[in-house]
Amino acid sequence: MRLEVAGNQVLVGTGSAEFSSDRPCVIFLHGAGMDHSVWVMPSRYFGRHGFAVAAPDFPGHGRSAGEPLPSIVAMADWVESLLDELKVEQAAIVGHSMGSLVAQAFARLHPERCRALALLGTSAPMPVTERLLSAAQDNDHAAIEMANTWSHSSRGQIGANENPGLWMLGAGARLIERSAPGVFHADLAACNGFDPDALPGPIACPALVIAGAADQMTPQRAGQAVAHAADARLVVLPGCGHSMLSECPNEVLDALASIV
Repeated sequence: MRLEVAGNQVLVGTGSAEFSSDRPCVIFLHGAGMDHSVWVMPSRYFGRHGFAVAAPDFPGHGRSAGEPLPSIVAMADWVESLLDELKVEQAAIVGHSMGSLVAQAFARLHPERCRALALLGTSAPMPVTERLLSAAQDNDHAAIEMANTWSHSSRGQIGANENPGLWMLGAGARLIERSAPGVFHADLAACNGFDPDALPGPIACPALVIAGAADQMTPQRAGQAVAHAADARLVVLPGCGHSMLSECPNEVLDALASIV
């Protein structure tokens, strides 16, 4: 589905199902340098079980036009504009990594429009190492290599997966490689600059945090801290890295089904 949001054409995945604003809505928000395709499995599941699914490519990502947004708050306000275009008053917001920061910000800036929250591979704040930022700013492939390696558990780095036919390390690298020059750095800088203390109010809706026990990007303890602050239910995936949507897709879907 294509929409115009804030003056730009935006691609929105619907889980291959017809979008209807009369159904309960779920918004899926992708991570840095990624696009809506990371949500293929959960978006299709919820799209076939009575939900209206919207998994957008953020501006400048995937097949959405425009420049990448400069901050997490700007992305959260953009999500509100997306809801307006979809004619949806309230939605469950699901975000992974950078998307989890956007989801947190949205829930605190626009609480009346967030009925539930699911945060995958999250922390608050979400600092990014200078080494990674510098490499991404130079469009050095080393940035992709670092992020991709750190995003997978030791098992994930050798390609093991319960669902056959998926080369996780290769797929993760290819996703970021497809992004336009500067996009990955813009996203990382937005994550690095996120200040949760500058946001109003607490998270007031039902919330879920999913953490990977082997996550090197947003360690389990960071997810635990977010869950405690949000009074959220915490699900820890044993042996799972940051790329939990590919490493543990079935467990992630089971957890999401309990909150969405």
